[in-house]
Amino acid sequence: MLLLVTCALAITSGTTFAGAIPLSKPAKFDWSSTKALIAFGDSYTYVQGTLGRQNYSFIGDQFNLAYDAETLLSNQIVQNQTATAEGGPNWVEYLTNCGVDQGLTSPQHCKKQLWDFAFAGADISTEYLPLHHNFTVSLVDQINQFKQYGHPALQQSLPGFNQEKTLIALWIGINDINDSAKYAVDFRTFYKRLTDTLFESVETLYSLGYRSYLFMNLPPLDRTPGNQAKSNPSPNATQVGWYNAALADHAAAFAERHREARVMLFDAHARLADMLDEPWKYGIVNTTDFCAGYDQPDIAVEYEKYGCPTSLERYFWFNSGHMTSHVHEVLAGEVERWLQK
Repeated sequence: MLLLVTCALAITSGTTFAGAIPLSKPAKFDWSSTKALIAFGDSYTYVQGTLGRQNYSFIGDQFNLAYDAETLLSNQIVQNQTATAEGGPNWVEYLTNCGVDQGLTSPQHCKKQLWDFAFAGADISTEYLPLHHNFTVSLVDQINQFKQYGHPALQQSLPGFNQEKTLIALWIGINDINDSAKYAVDFRTFYKRLTDTLFESVETLYSLGYRSYLFMNLPPLDRTPGNQAKSNPSPNATQVGWYNAALADHAAAFAERHREARVMLFDAHARLADMLDEPWKYGIVNTTDFCAGYDQPDIAVEYEKYGCPTSLERYFWFNSGHMTSHVHEVLAGEVERWLQK
């Protein structure tokens, strides 16, 4: 079993949540021999596919969940200004070096193949939060869709596919915590229920034979541009910490149940908070707001026309809720170095 989590999780408020204790000596995860990454999540992770819903997915939507192997394997990653929620490649594209080039990329042609089933706007489950749109695919449905269509297609029709050389990556909870921030609930109990449901779906992936898992915890969502301008951020740092503690506890429990699994929890919160605290280390000069013209077709060279004093790659925030492609690139580099340790 590999469980790379800390013995306690500290949050910005100074409160510490115990749990998440490694239950045996960590085994080495071999990133260098990994051939494919299968991703689930929301807009922080989704990539545009030629057969996906525009601005939302690599393949299909809630109205078009079914596909056959030929459809999946012929699909291509699109890379242009609108093909992710970041204005350029995101962390899974940088991590795998798959789909980072402008134009179209077949995952099959990448040294580390990227099969991305994340859906922009996804929450964990409609059991707790309504869909952002009637076509949104929740995390639970992403994994059910994968079980029914994606996994059989890859296992039966993708040359050289090997579950032992495949890493499952999940980054989810960003919409959940934003959408529920004003609920009148006991948040620690609520986040435990959310992560209970998340890991029920992870058990589905385990039942399909996948043994390597990478979980990403929540970024410092209390420090988005809108929240930095408020005296009472929503969500606040305590809520973010509670969710991250629940995720860590569930990751530890999952690893305990499945000792042959390689379970890794990357502390994205700490890395991103460091970038916000000391941005100059990363070539960033603006961490408090975003360029109003971020979505304009000429923004890369004409940023001053939109009242922006510097180019997008020198901003931390791409828009009100997403980080720039540059931040994703730095984060992916941190993840890769961590996986190689």
